Amino acid sequence: MCTSAIRFCFGFPALALLLMAPPAAAIDAAVLPPATAEAMAQVASPQAIAEYRRKLREYQAARAAFDQKAEPYWTSIAEKRRGRNAKRRERQAITSDDYVLTQPPLYDGPKRPVDPEPGDKPPERKPLPVVADFLKAAATHFQFTPQRPAREVEFKRAYGRTALASGLTREQIVRVYAFETGGNGNHDMQSGLSASRPGSRAISTAVGYNQLLTTNSVSLLAEQGHDIVKALTEKAAGLSGPARKAMDHKLAILKRMVAFTRSVPVQWSEHEKLANTPQGWGVHALVLDIDIGPLLQTHKLLTSVLFARAKGYTKPLSAAELEMMNLTGDSTGLDMVTMPQAMRERVPTANFFQRGGYERNPVAIRHNTVAKLLAITDERMNVNSNLPGARELAGAF
Repeated sequence: MCTSAIRFCFGFPALALLLMAPPAAAIDAAVLPPATAEAMAQVASPQAIAEYRRKLREYQAARAAFDQKAEPYWTSIAEKRRGRNAKRRERQAITSDDYVLTQPPLYDGPKRPVDPEPGDKPPERKPLPVVADFLKAAATHFQFTPQRPAREVEFKRAYGRTALASGLTREQIVRVYAFETGGNGNHDMQSGLSASRPGSRAISTAVGYNQLLTTNSVSLLAEQGHDIVKALTEKAAGLSGPARKAMDHKLAILKRMVAFTRSVPVQWSEHEKLANTPQGWGVHALVLDIDIGPLLQTHKLLTSVLFARAKGYTKPLSAAELEMMNLTGDSTGLDMVTMPQAMRERVPTANFFQRGGYERNPVAIRHNTVAKLLAITDERMNVNSNLPGARELAGAF
């Protein structure tokens, strides 16, 4: 089961996007090249249909042969994972024998051919909600408008103060921001969207410095809401006049949102259902608020740090290690983090994926050991930390 700290279970889609290119660089796979669309709109000739069927048989034979090799491998991956989980429950040491140490087979046969015969038009992909939708939902369902900064550096300062006070380090904060946003993201940045690319489309609901998904916001508020309410209550105590009235109003709304997120069992799957409702979108707008957004994003990272400590791992987490837990989930990430370097060099990244997630992830395939995956994460942090947004955050402390 995915926990609240997990962005995706064993899939690493965010990792591939963020390592391969700036977050705004997304390809709309649903749009066909004009030539392909025109060809599909025409009636295919008998020769084209025969050629398609021949290529389809070749493809099916190649895939069947590949599956015969791949299925036993991925079965062993699942068995080893179950064995590691059982050993951890019994507090037994994990060794290299608890991992599959060979790399998975990779399909290198022919691609599935395109059917030249016109068929039913595939359903249009439902667009993802964007920041404007989150704001509208918050106003409609909770009568809430997040307090936005007049200048971006104000949000960075608020985030820096909150994160440092929680025990996170300046290096962790800046480098995770650099990785998640590409080094230049604002507090309202959404994955896939860019003002410099008209027509760009959101590729996820991830928003902000740590790129929280709608489910992250719902889950964090359900589990950490009492701490966030306490922090705002303490802040309100030092205010007076209109500022105090505004904060009291914000607190009342926050409490309503906390109650909403706690209306289901504390499970990622249940929180995901809430997150996909208009009310869940409204909760996600909290990420944009200068008082609450820094608290949510800090808790997102802090839960990983506290999880590692609770499991007996007391060494400081490097920014890359923290990011691995942030992206893959606490249990999976800690599995990698607690490995000695010699094991990191040997253990394939495939051990932390489901088959489908791995075969769609060029980053994990190219950087195919734990050591290589952490190294490329560090490298991307190094590069992006020199960009203006990351430098501004570093200077905001």
